[in-house]
Amino acid sequence: MFLRIISIVFPIFIIVMIGFVYGRKRRPDMQVANSLNISVFLPALFFSALAGKSFNLADNVPIAVGCAVVVLGSGALTWVVARLLGMDPKTLVPPSMFNNVGNMGLPLLLLTFGQQTLGAAVVLMLVVTVLQFTVGIWLLSGRSNAPMLWREPLLAAAVAGIVVSLSAWTVWQPLMVAAKLLGDISLRLMIFSLGVRLSTARLGAWRIGLVGACVTPITGMLVAWAFGLMAGVGQLEQDMLFVFGALPPAVSSFIFAERYQQEPDKVASIVIMGNALALFFIPLALALRL
Repeated sequence: MFLRIISIVFPIFIIVMIGFVYGRKRRPDMQVANSLNISVFLPALFFSALAGKSFNLADNVPIAVGCAVVVLGSGALTWVVARLLGMDPKTLVPPSMFNNVGNMGLPLLLLTFGQQTLGAAVVLMLVVTVLQFTVGIWLLSGRSNAPMLWREPLLAAAVAGIVVSLSAWTVWQPLMVAAKLLGDISLRLMIFSLGVRLSTARLGAWRIGLVGACVTPITGMLVAWAFGLMAGVGQLEQDMLFVFGALPPAVSSFIFAERYQQEPDKVASIVIMGNALALFFIPLALALRL
């Protein structure tokens, strides 16, 4: 069991550390690479995963609902924690809701549960993306920005993939191979860019950073466990949601905090400490579910 957990988490964390060290030494400008990932590589991954005939939308409804419950439920629990500790909920709650399902979650879920779960993993990321651009922005600014979603290539690719999956259409196989090749780039690039991004983050307010780093996986695992217990979903879906709940805060939480001037230094501390403590919480989640 121990060796299996190490074999799952080691490839991810060693690439993050390589990105971190490279970022410290070289200070690379990842803006172009990250823009390509969001605009080209990730949409290709979404399309190839959702348009494949092995993907069945109805089969993935339970995990989509479970993902929304974990996101919103962990946010509600964290709001209570923030009030009890006298912290600003707008600072603590969004990072706990929107975890690192992109940079870390997708590769981790595929390494843990196999390539056949790619469609379900993409559904998790899609649900988190939609909620972050709606509920997340509403929490930070008091207003939602749902129209922005329709300008996101990720959503367009996801809709196209689902339409193909639900229809009798068959995408020309060489085109699907090309989409898969482009999509494969995104997984490696996301892990490396996470390390580079963390190398530039400043560790400021350690108290809220430590609280957020612990609250995020604990509330996520707790809500995922409760949902699996009450909803009666399959074992694979329960295990995926539990590991999903254990993920650390997403780097995008810091980006949104900067955009809306919601104590970005404190959010940066939550993100960097959360990803550091993932070395403990992710193996713990795997040990509890495998």
